Amino acid sequence: MRAGQPIPVFGDGSTSRDYTYVADTVDGVLRALDRCSRYHIYNLGESEPVTLSDLIAALETALDKKAVIDRRPMQPGDVTRTFADTALARRELGYNPGTGLADGLQRFTAWLD
Repeated sequence: MRAGQPIPVFGDGSTSRDYTYVADTVDGVLRALDRCSRYHIYNLGESEPVTLSDLIAALETALDKKAVIDRRPMQPGDVTRTFADTALARRELGYNPGTGLADGLQRFTAWLD
């Protein structure tokens, strides 16, 4: 999308997702390669759901720009909240994501510039 182009937002912004900084995910994958118990499935995420409205507000702050939003209805079959249960990854891998949303967005915008 180009600057100033509307961003499609599905629903009222109250849906929430588990946004995880890529370096934290990579750390979890590397830990799984080194310490994985056979056939275990590890959820890697932040485990702190953030609403879409809060994500947009945080992006506006990080980018110092106001989002142009194109509100659309919820997509059929979409869920209102998702997040990772990282208990097994924390216990067996020592996984501990440490990059919060604001810090991750700050790093992202520094990279973007």
